[in-house]
Amino acid sequence: MKNITTISALLFILSGLLMGQANLTVDENNWTQWRGPYETGVAPMGNPPVEWSETSNIKWKSEIPGIGHATPIIWKDQIILLSAIKTDQKVAPEEPSENKEQAGWMNPKSTEYIHQFVVISVDRTSGEIQWQTIVREELPYSHTHEFGSWASNSPITDGENIYAYFGSHGLYCLNFQGEIQWERDLGRMEKVMSFGEGSSPTLYHDKLIVLRDHQGQSMLHVLNKKTGEIIWEVNRDEVSSWSTPSVIEYDETAQLITSATNKIISYDVDTGKELWECSGLTRNVIPSPVYADGMLYLMSGFRGNALIAIHLAKALGDIRETDAIAWKYEKNTPYTPCPVLMDGKLYFLKANNGYLTCLDAKDGTEYYSSEKLEGIKNIFTSPLGVKDRIYVLGTNGTCCVVKQGEAFELLAQNILEDNFYASPVIVGNTLFLRGVKSLYCISIKD
Repeated sequence: MKNITTISALLFILSGLLMGQANLTVDENNWTQWRGPYETGVAPMGNPPVEWSETSNIKWKSEIPGIGHATPIIWKDQIILLSAIKTDQKVAPEEPSENKEQAGWMNPKSTEYIHQFVVISVDRTSGEIQWQTIVREELPYSHTHEFGSWASNSPITDGENIYAYFGSHGLYCLNFQGEIQWERDLGRMEKVMSFGEGSSPTLYHDKLIVLRDHQGQSMLHVLNKKTGEIIWEVNRDEVSSWSTPSVIEYDETAQLITSATNKIISYDVDTGKELWECSGLTRNVIPSPVYADGMLYLMSGFRGNALIAIHLAKALGDIRETDAIAWKYEKNTPYTPCPVLMDGKLYFLKANNGYLTCLDAKDGTEYYSSEKLEGIKNIFTSPLGVKDRIYVLGTNGTCCVVKQGEAFELLAQNILEDNFYASPVIVGNTLFLRGVKSLYCISIKD
């Protein structure tokens, strides 16, 4: 994620720290969490290739066991991935619980086979697997979306340990040698329409945050990252959502922002006290919040379109009909992919399709809307911004590279022979793409 002069780099890091995203120390050589160091989908430094193919600019390509749509993280020379590996052991599946809704027109995946839930470390230089730790071995509890996996929650690291969350199959802390330090079972989830699980954990100082919005009793958990013990937790009046929470430091308070179907809620991360709330998103919220310069952006795109921009300085209590709402946008918003917030502009996709929109983040001015990304039809990954470009990766292996700015300009269309559900990661001048079959390291060869 995330080649400019030393002074410029330092200024960029400082400005990023002042923006408010406060979870982790930013380091251009690491990608520590879902959506990158500022949780905006932007790599603050780096210059990866614009063009590649199966025969060009591929440094290495490694087959990864099992299936996992979790986006990788990178710390120093290690790439950390999650996967669910099917075994030969067959058992009778459990009966659905009373909270489960039938998928209807959907075709959710189920299995009669025991799976190994694994954390995998891959050498960043060579692509070789360094270690593979089985954290649990059992029958996947829930169905999952026909395009989903049983390892879709992205891991996170503070540089000391790895935190891997497999939803209904447990939360785990491992060191960088693959040894489990602690584990915790937060309970099972019943996702609407058997869509499966996917919200990723968040870190803030000594706190590890897990959001569990589902058809049963939804909860927000804040745990001690060193021990796994609960610091505080609250019940939530919510249904299934998949958004990853975000912590923002603003006006001497660290706000824990959750984005969901019934309400957007800000909590005091230290106490769990509700600070403000706002309704207005659609059902099945998946995109994570993004923040910069005092403004918070939340969106959803299932059975409707919603983008809400919020002035944090004015947010207190119920803000639905107040001037804390800076502006709204109600078309072409994403269902699954998160937006990119880069250089004062918001970039986002239409539903799960290859159409890109760019707005001014300050006032919502539309620079362009629903521009077609040739070769991309379905998309479940989130776009990524770096240098002067936006990278958009389709399910079919087509990646469109678009010039960053007010006018739409397609720079390149690249095709790989794999399918992709995990989002792109950039460290330095290298792009990492996790496919269904292989992990790709894309870099201009020396």
